[in-house]
Amino acid sequence: MKATINKSRAVGNITAPPSKSMAHRNLLCAALSERSTVFNVEYSQDILATLDSLKALGANIEINGSTVNIGGFYPEKVKGTTLDCRESGSTLRFILPLCLLSGEEFILKGQGRLLQRPMTVYSDLCREKGIDFEQTDEYIRIKGRLKGGKFTVDGGISSQFISGLLFALPLLKEDSVINIVGEIQSYSYLLLTFKSLTDFGIDVDYTDIRSIKIKGNQTYKNKEVKVEGDYSNAAFFDALNFLDGDVKVEGLAEDSLQGDRVYKELFDKLNKENSVISIADCPDLAPILFVMAAVGNGALFTDTARLKIKESDRAAAMQEELSKFGVKMDVDDNSIRVYASKIKTPTEEINGHNDHRIVMATAILATKTGAVINGAEAVRKSLPDFFERLGSLNINVS
Repeated sequence: MKATINKSRAVGNITAPPSKSMAHRNLLCAALSERSTVFNVEYSQDILATLDSLKALGANIEINGSTVNIGGFYPEKVKGTTLDCRESGSTLRFILPLCLLSGEEFILKGQGRLLQRPMTVYSDLCREKGIDFEQTDEYIRIKGRLKGGKFTVDGGISSQFISGLLFALPLLKEDSVINIVGEIQSYSYLLLTFKSLTDFGIDVDYTDIRSIKIKGNQTYKNKEVKVEGDYSNAAFFDALNFLDGDVKVEGLAEDSLQGDRVYKELFDKLNKENSVISIADCPDLAPILFVMAAVGNGALFTDTARLKIKESDRAAAMQEELSKFGVKMDVDDNSIRVYASKIKTPTEEINGHNDHRIVMATAILATKTGAVINGAEAVRKSLPDFFERLGSLNINVS
């Protein structure tokens, strides 16, 4: 799908879309209860991957608009099956440990670059625990029963592995401890996991974040929860103000634990010269921050190595696409410099690289110049109505 964006000035109010990160966590915890309700759910491809997988695992799901009534997923009773995780890293990494509670064989399939993304934490853990783990370019096959005890996890790859274990370990008979070694990537996402677990009555002691203690024989309680607004996607719309727009983004919780809530501070920082910004705890903000740095005063971004293992190699993809707007970027192994640039109208189509955040970031910049984006359908992964929302803000888009 191609999206054509004409030069326009954004004006209006918009409600932040629901948080995809919190929706994954709330839906999974709710599924593990007898019956719970999750309000304010938006059905992106990633969320549909989680819902479909939970249904395949036995959860009872009733969808009514943006409300999901869900429960009845008992992992220890599930028969082996095949799950399609699509392109959702959260779905794959959160659900895999739960599949290890029954001892049955499961096949977890993926699309796009999903199965090229690191899974060594789980493969090493399974090997250590005597559980079969086979990974190909098309699927992961697992068979074996997980038992409680001590788990040593490298925190430097993704916090999603730790979250995945945290969902499963409370259901085991034995108590468990997760010892985290190395740097902890995306620590704020662990806080989101702790919040969901606590909301659903699960007791986890993370007083020492390096040694998380989980009691066994716990039960997920029934709960009604509302998915809070998403800072990650709100940042794209708020960035329109940086391009002379007049946009008010509503529906964001000021006390949110989302790491991407820092975007407002980073936007202010980009108004200054010689800014140095670490994206260690907010890698999803990188594409829109690069856009703003190019339009503004430039900036040096650090801790960027993980951008290579997203839906695309985001550093290389943004360098390629922003060059079409006249932007210069220097990309190194773990840092990126974006130079203040004289933005021009692209003379060729922008490539979305099958990456929702590449599409959204370049679309925001295109409101300043006009452009055609090929592969615009990638936004379905996280925000299916992105272009409709953009159009509601006086942007001429088709």
